[in-house]
Amino acid sequence: MAGGTNQACIFCEIVHNQTSTRLLHTDEKVIAFQDIKPSAQRHYLVIPKEHIPTVKDLQRRDEDYSLVKHMLSVGQDLLHKDAPQSIHRFGFHQPPFNSVDHLHLHCFALPFVPRWKSIKYKSLGPLGGFIEAETLLEKLRPLLSKV
Repeated sequence: MAGGTNQACIFCEIVHNQTSTRLLHTDEKVIAFQDIKPSAQRHYLVIPKEHIPTVKDLQRRDEDYSLVKHMLSVGQDLLHKDAPQSIHRFGFHQPPFNSVDHLHLHCFALPFVPRWKSIKYKSLGPLGGFIEAETLLEKLRPLLSKV
């Protein structure tokens, strides 16, 4: 896993409180905030404090699995609190379709607004596109894990 901070990364700037972004959640591993260009009724991002460029930098090991599981848990808690009656969706863009090279989980309370925005969040099979958080967790689950 890549580590540390990337000086040119907007998400690292948010992690280090160098922007006016209002945080919805913060703990020792992750922070969460509203997407600046929301695609749904509620659209939050959950990012690790550590700079990890993309899902391609994650491996099938306990620490990466636990991180993604924690990111998902934070996103689920936020949407359960803020939009309990909505359908929720969680996932990641895969390269080359990611807009920021800092791992980030999209958390949606549907519907997409406007509806055409849903096209940005489709799986493109072997070409990548959007991967649901649960699908990524299955790919990362360590073979002999107790997680």
